[in-house]
Amino acid sequence: MRAIWCRELQRDDISVDDDFFAVGGQSLIMTRIQIAYIDELGVEVAMDRMYLNPTIASISDYIESMDSVAS
Repeated sequence: MRAIWCRELQRDDISVDDDFFAVGGQSLIMTRIQIAYIDELGVEVAMDRMYLNPTIASISDYIESMDSVAS
């Protein structure tokens, strides 16, 4: 997940607690990240959930909670 963010934001210094918008994120980049999640991780995350979870750590926790609900 961090690799996706680094690639799409064109930065290599992003930590799991960095806020997406504070490191230069905007809606078009978020859309590319959303597509990468589907293509590379096999996980579909709604855009509103990405806005509500603006760090790698928080979106990871959200995705893990989706897995436990689906099980």
